[in-house]
Amino acid sequence: MTTIAVLGNGRVGGSLATALTRAGHDVTVADRSPGAAANAARTAQVVVNATPGDTSLDRLVALREELRGRILVDVSNATVDGPDGLPADLLYPGSSLGEQLQESLPETRVVKTLNTMLFTVMTAPATLTQAPTAFLSGEDQQAKQTVRELLTDLGWRKEWITDLGGIRTARATEAAILFVPHVIRSSGFAPFALSIAR
Repeated sequence: MTTIAVLGNGRVGGSLATALTRAGHDVTVADRSPGAAANAARTAQVVVNATPGDTSLDRLVALREELRGRILVDVSNATVDGPDGLPADLLYPGSSLGEQLQESLPETRVVKTLNTMLFTVMTAPATLTQAPTAFLSGEDQQAKQTVRELLTDLGWRKEWITDLGGIRTARATEAAILFVPHVIRSSGFAPFALSIAR
């Protein structure tokens, strides 16, 4: 059992918290009340960032002390939204939210994952008709192994998980968010994920 704090109680954070609790972990969800995020992070082994990507950096830098030594699982994408509310551009072109977090929180072990799919797939990958891929980006191998184990608890088979390397590789997976508005306009709001076919 892992003690997990989920920052963000929207659709992404809520579904991850429910699934991780169901898998037997001790999960706390931090709402927007003052001090909730700090209190949750302070007592957790793993912290999941499910806050909106365009505000994540400021929110998490404010928790620097609470996040010291923790594993930070970043599932958000930092984008500039278009008029329809869908991603239109990247907030950190030539970089990524994952990299910005790791640079700003050097004593926190950041692992980027689950950011290349519709949120429903994060906790139910086997519902797709083809095998999806969950990517891992991060500097710390032990942290990535912990996250890999959490992914298997969420239903991800080992062969569906691909370690891309260091946190710099997060810029590739974050850029994939630019597919999303086009896929939704083409096919509707149906579950999908990126997949590496071999």
